[in-house]
Amino acid sequence: MAFADTLGAVGAFVNLPEGGRTTTIESKTNFLGAVPVGTRAIGESMPVHRGRTTMVWQTLIKSDSGKLCAMVVQTQMIL
Repeated sequence: MAFADTLGAVGAFVNLPEGGRTTTIESKTNFLGAVPVGTRAIGESMPVHRGRTTMVWQTLIKSDSGKLCAMVVQTQMIL
């Protein structure tokens, strides 16, 4: 969850207006499986909505074999 939150926050950060800041105001995680010990977790975060006051990001976490392990949807408030 922390990995996915970081990816969504970075996505929001690079899309902020000049001088803007961001914080997570809502996050929903679905854990679907485990990433096996000794393998990599791969994350991909995509914008669902990039508005003036909020952004919504969906992050998928997969094992290095491609199995979906978690899906996170978070809302970032623009400060």
